[in-house]
Amino acid sequence: MSVTALLDGPGAEVLAAACTAYQPGRELQLVEKLRRRYDATLVTTAVTQASLRHRAVAKFGADAERMYFTPDGLEQATRTRVGAHRAARLAATLPGAGLVDLGCGIGGDLITAARAGLHVTGVERDPETAATARANLAALELPGDVLVGEAESTDLTPYDVVFADPARRADGRRLFDHNAYSPPWSFVTALLERTACVKVAPGIPHDAIPDRVEAEWISDAGEVKEAALWSGELYGGTPRRATLLPSEATVTQAPEADTGPVGRYIYEPDGAVVRAGLVTAVAAAVDGWLLDPRIAYVTAAEYVPTPLASTYEVLEELPYKEKALRAWVRSQGIGTLEIKKRGVDLDPAQLRKKLAPKGSASATLVITRIDRDAVAYSCRRVAPGATAEGPV
Repeated sequence: MSVTALLDGPGAEVLAAACTAYQPGRELQLVEKLRRRYDATLVTTAVTQASLRHRAVAKFGADAERMYFTPDGLEQATRTRVGAHRAARLAATLPGAGLVDLGCGIGGDLITAARAGLHVTGVERDPETAATARANLAALELPGDVLVGEAESTDLTPYDVVFADPARRADGRRLFDHNAYSPPWSFVTALLERTACVKVAPGIPHDAIPDRVEAEWISDAGEVKEAALWSGELYGGTPRRATLLPSEATVTQAPEADTGPVGRYIYEPDGAVVRAGLVTAVAAAVDGWLLDPRIAYVTAAEYVPTPLASTYEVLEELPYKEKALRAWVRSQGIGTLEIKKRGVDLDPAQLRKKLAPKGSASATLVITRIDRDAVAYSCRRVAPGATAEGPV
């Protein structure tokens, strides 16, 4: 049964009842209870929707309580904080512009764009998903329209800017090859010849990005979420950018950096900085250098707070041998062991199991490669709230 069955009448009534009584893990009991009063099919649809709303809070916050979802639509939707960042950039460059969202899904990007003052139109080939997007705009009292249609056949001439989020899944599996996107990559590159913003997977190869298109890798709370390709009037004049949310810290330049031995601190650049190839920006920010020119670890003699990286104080260098590491874990009474690694072929979970931490202490083990040799460092994570006067 479609989401539209829940918009009014008995459907809206049973949805309200389902959302009020919903408890994770007790869906079957709720279905049985509501079926005593309502149509069985309608109850199943409403309880499914209540479950999706509960899950959607992580992406949409308080808006989730009023929105409508499909399982695939929720899975593929942009997190509100990321969408709002993108919409703010669009609105700052093209205030009040007419935007068409090709493949709008359940309307997450339409919502943030409409709130930023853009005039939005969504295009979605699946009628049920389009109806869901339309319902979400209405539920949040936002202006906009949603059309049922194919992205490739949409007339783009009435719009100032095109937004697209090509499908990156097939048969329930995530696609990593940009040539397997739908609409195809040739369609995406054609869009980027005009004023457009295209959301792509963060693993997009740098050499696949057309000239005079900015690729912005975006992370949220340390997790890389996407790359956004900006073209036409939205092109910022730089080929690569990393933006970190919620701080809004952003970097575009990769200055030269020296390579040298480990200092007192190791800095692990945010994933967006790494994906953008801007690791040396961290070295510049902390007056540091690279441990190895091919590895995304920065080191420095002093602690310098930066939103661009996580920081670890180096306590000692350890032999990268299982027996030696196990002895270190026992001697330090380590029970909680964080393992960070770059440039070495190992599974942190398997290594942690072999080291068998059982004590009450906590530690971080940084394992990396310098030249051809693997090295390990016993470290202490520096809290994000630390100051330049010293870690807290």
